[in-house]
Amino acid sequence: MTSPRPGAGAAKVQHSDLALIGVVAVHAAAFVAFGLAVGPLDTLLPGLGAILTARDTLITDYLGVGGLGPAFLNAGLLTLLACLCFLVTRARVSGATLASLFLLLGFGLFGKNLLNCWPIVAGALLYARLRGEPLGDHLTAAFFACALAPVFSEVLFSTSLHWTQSLPLALIIGLTVGFCLPPVAAQLFKVHQGFNLYNMGFAAGMLGTVLVALFVSFGLAPEPVIVWTGGNDVLLGTALALLFVGQILAGLVLDRRAFSGLKAILGESGQSPSDFLARAGLGAVLVNMGLCGLMGLGYLLLIGGDLNGPTIAGIFTIVGFAAFGKHPRNIWPPMLGIWLASLLKPLDAMDPGFLLAALFGTTLAPIAGRFGWHWGIAAGFLHSSVALTSSVSHGGLNLYNNGFAAGMVAAVLVPVILAFQPGPVSGTAPAPGQGRSPD
Repeated sequence: MTSPRPGAGAAKVQHSDLALIGVVAVHAAAFVAFGLAVGPLDTLLPGLGAILTARDTLITDYLGVGGLGPAFLNAGLLTLLACLCFLVTRARVSGATLASLFLLLGFGLFGKNLLNCWPIVAGALLYARLRGEPLGDHLTAAFFACALAPVFSEVLFSTSLHWTQSLPLALIIGLTVGFCLPPVAAQLFKVHQGFNLYNMGFAAGMLGTVLVALFVSFGLAPEPVIVWTGGNDVLLGTALALLFVGQILAGLVLDRRAFSGLKAILGESGQSPSDFLARAGLGAVLVNMGLCGLMGLGYLLLIGGDLNGPTIAGIFTIVGFAAFGKHPRNIWPPMLGIWLASLLKPLDAMDPGFLLAALFGTTLAPIAGRFGWHWGIAAGFLHSSVALTSSVSHGGLNLYNNGFAAGMVAAVLVPVILAFQPGPVSGTAPAPGQGRSPD
């Protein structure tokens, strides 16, 4: 048990790091239980094997690769192992930590698996060791850095090299990627000033672009992949709705003044770093998570989109960052802007690219929170075009492609906005696990 972290108000109920990791572990265990319940037992291991050996470039839906049960089993077990890492290292848990773990849970259905994440994590921890800093201080950044986990799978499983060559090469590249991403992210944070919540996605896009250029020059260009499933909307929609309602109820049980904390959260712009856990406590954060999750799910069902691995990952990214920058007031403008853009373009709102852009594009929520809903809509509108084309440069190897696209959008749009609203932009210091490695 750790001592309570300083809070924003005396009314906030404070929780230990162990309790916070426990909340994530409960969600992960629920994924494991769901996977065991919906997947015939004789299909779980073969399906999990198919997931572990998939190439994983965008878009690879694990529900289509291994099946519904194995996909949820992979996501749950991966996140439980990550929780164990935090417990073993006694790492401090922040809002950014919750965001990274919920991202891991969501992307465990879409690109991250029990095999391809660990070389990246090991590389990030090697960076911490070189700097002489505690490993626990870098765990959040390490799991964010799994944005480039498909690089390991791509080299290992889709090259013409024999495994005696591809395995060591994949390990070396994975370690190198994990080592390089934290310092790269630290510098690139300055480009968008915290208006792109997925800073590691921006860094991963830049590094992924360099990697793909190297791959192409050696004749190892990644090939496009699309695995997209449908037909599970009733089952998955019901399960997710119950989960998000459960989060709201749990938040109210943990903190009877959670709605007061939620009011404080709704008053924040969300510009990184915005640690809602420190600002309002776990109860309010859980309520915020549940509300944001219902909004993401509601958008998807309202337009008739598919519930599958990629879209659930998008919803859980919203949920995770409800602890670190997103809330109901600042996520709807970019979503609306992306939907409006779909009305004017050849692709409709139910196209996979637009669906993912609408969910992941909430990374630009701080623009709406800081400058107003109209600029949030404009950011979403612009983001829809950039996100649909940016994956070409990194060959689909960056799972946080929308973070890459949003970094460019924020870097261009924010200075223009400031030209109309002169004055200093507050809160541009890097966030733990996002802008820089914690020190």
